Amino acid sequence: MVIVGLLMVPIVIAGLVIMNSRRRRRAVILPRRPLSAQELEDHVRDLTGQGEMIAAVKLVRQQTGLDLIQAKAMVDGIAAGGSALGHPAMRRLATPRTVDRADLATRVRDLKAAGRSKQAVHLVRGETGMGRREAELFVSGL
Repeated sequence: MVIVGLLMVPIVIAGLVIMNSRRRRRAVILPRRPLSAQELEDHVRDLTGQGEMIAAVKLVRQQTGLDLIQAKAMVDGIAAGGSALGHPAMRRLATPRTVDRADLATRVRDLKAAGRSKQAVHLVRGETGMGRREAELFVSGL
């Protein structure tokens, strides 16, 4: 009986290790660019919906400069369905970026006409967040 028990210990340990490795969470990638207040609230709502409270608090702290307690309170409020748009820290955030497509198209056409297609693709990617292939298609379509 003791021998059977001793043989089972390594099997149980191996099973626990395998189960634990499968439970590992995927890494949460937080945006590095400054977010508008609405974008931040949307990101926090998404993260808390996925159960990533720590990542949500970290994002709020990075974007607003709040201390841990204030950031946690803000995240809890957003997770509970509230809005943090009136919070004083949210007023310091960037205003929403809007891309004027006509203006962007004009600048891209000017760059293409000057033989600077690579710069045109870079401009489109920087202002719209498109991938390389999408930006190349946009530039070639003008």
